Amino acid sequence: MMAKIKITQIKSVIDRSERQKKTVEALGLKKINHSVEVEATPAIIGMVRKVNHLVAVENI
Repeated sequence: MMAKIKITQIKSVIDRSERQKKTVEALGLKKINHSVEVEATPAIIGMVRKVNHLVAVENI
């Protein structure tokens, strides 16, 4: 079983590229301060790295 991480959106996607907006949406985030708990798969970790300036990540 892989570790779980909690991802929280901390900044708006307004004035960001369409690719970053879609990545944040694909992570399951809807608005600022919304959090999701997901498995820390390589795909998820890669997505988080692409938008790390918009999100905060915690290990669970």
